[in-house]
Amino acid sequence: MGNVLIIVLLVLVIVFSVKNSIKHFRGEGGCCGGGGSGITKADIPVKVLEGEKKGELLISISGMHCDHCAYSVTKAINRIDGASADVDWKKKRAVVSYDREVSREAIRNAVAGEGFEVVKIEG
Repeated sequence: MGNVLIIVLLVLVIVFSVKNSIKHFRGEGGCCGGGGSGITKADIPVKVLEGEKKGELLISISGMHCDHCAYSVTKAINRIDGASADVDWKKKRAVVSYDREVSREAIRNAVAGEGFEVVKIEG
């Protein structure tokens, strides 16, 4: 009887884990500190550049799974003087507009500081 109870508990744990993992990778569950915080695309800050836009960089980023991830990356890049980020976690990328020279290393460090990895920078 004890073995049956243990097996039933293990099956329940596995089912619950698989269900939550699927939600996580669809961006439907809390992750990365999101914890159901209710952050949506509308909550992600928009930074207006001080000067005239000089150009854009397309940044490929790995590890983002939800709006909270996009929120974290956006805030980190927006802290860089002269840079404004539009992050799309579903496309795994950020479009960074700039009004002055922006170091690619500064962008890599900002993204890495939030626990994500810059895969490629184009532009």
